Amino acid sequence: MRLELPLHTCRMESPREDLVLDRTQAKKAAQALQAYIKSSSSSQKLFQNEGQAIFLLFTHWKIPKKEQTIRIPLPHGVRKEMGDVCLFTRDEPNMTSEQTERFYKKLLTERGFKNAIEVIPFKVLKTEYKPFEAKRRLLGNFDVFLADARIRRRLPSHIGKHFYERKKAPLSVDLESKSLARHMELLIQGTTLCVSNKGSCCMARVAHSNMTADEIVDNVTMAVSTISTKSATTGKNIKIIHLKSQNSVALPIYTSDLSHLAVVEEAQKKAHPTKGAQKRKRKSENKKTELSEPITKEMEKDEDCEEEIPQLVPIETPTKKPKREAISKKGLKKAPRPASKGLKKTVKDKKLAKKTPKVTGRVLKRKAKTNKI
Repeated sequence: MRLELPLHTCRMESPREDLVLDRTQAKKAAQALQAYIKSSSSSQKLFQNEGQAIFLLFTHWKIPKKEQTIRIPLPHGVRKEMGDVCLFTRDEPNMTSEQTERFYKKLLTERGFKNAIEVIPFKVLKTEYKPFEAKRRLLGNFDVFLADARIRRRLPSHIGKHFYERKKAPLSVDLESKSLARHMELLIQGTTLCVSNKGSCCMARVAHSNMTADEIVDNVTMAVSTISTKSATTGKNIKIIHLKSQNSVALPIYTSDLSHLAVVEEAQKKAHPTKGAQKRKRKSENKKTELSEPITKEMEKDEDCEEEIPQLVPIETPTKKPKREAISKKGLKKAPRPASKGLKKTVKDKKLAKKTPKVTGRVLKRKAKTNKI
């Protein structure tokens, strides 16, 4: 099925830099997505009960310089059932892991939270979910993870990096607040947008295909308004907003004006000056220091001119004799031992002794006779 939408999707922002969507354009895109999902046979088999997820795709003019996670409360819940929610709690003193689990489940029912939820104490997370396979199983079993605000900073080293790669990082909850049930329902039924500094696009789950077109539009407008107000960059940094399902084409519902790019570049220049401007600032600062140096030298000379009255101090004679410096044992070297008198002859000396014959008296007499003859 071919999806056709009009090309005029641009709508200017208000002076507060908040995005204003065209609801008619967003409704047309939602109806086109619903028709496409129903027409595809594979989507009817896989997502007949729960409905296929619908996402908002944001494209920025400039890549953000900082990572950010934005919580988005939605008027219509994205999830039908609450059975896929997990809560990490702290270990209560003088209680076992089973007792802490019962304690927090009882606390949630008393505060008005009636939906089913899995409670995992911090001690159980450290012991039972320490292997890599157990962490992967835990990640696949639940869709949303909540964490007690008192232990949230201790979780990253125990849950691993896969929770953050799949964008299932635990959301912090204040379990001591009075409006605990309402706060948890907003977190579970809402969604989050993870803005990364590695690319210009980011995506958030906003609705599902079983919703009506008006409910999808309400969620989309709420998400866009919260993102434009809570984002670290200005609302004019958003270039295009698309609405899409998991397998469909991205349908544009908002397109920014080209003049907004110049506004974004000017804001970046003011926040981060160029290298030339930084060099000029350094030169001006160096000149100021050079001018201030001769003034300080003149002041020092004037101070030295004022003569000070010398004070007589008695010289103390040393009463104790100075101690001799202890010679370290490491500094001393061992003297070589003298050669022993009774050394055995080496092999070379023995060979030389064999080659040189002994001169005796008989040998001398024979030589003398031969010389006479």
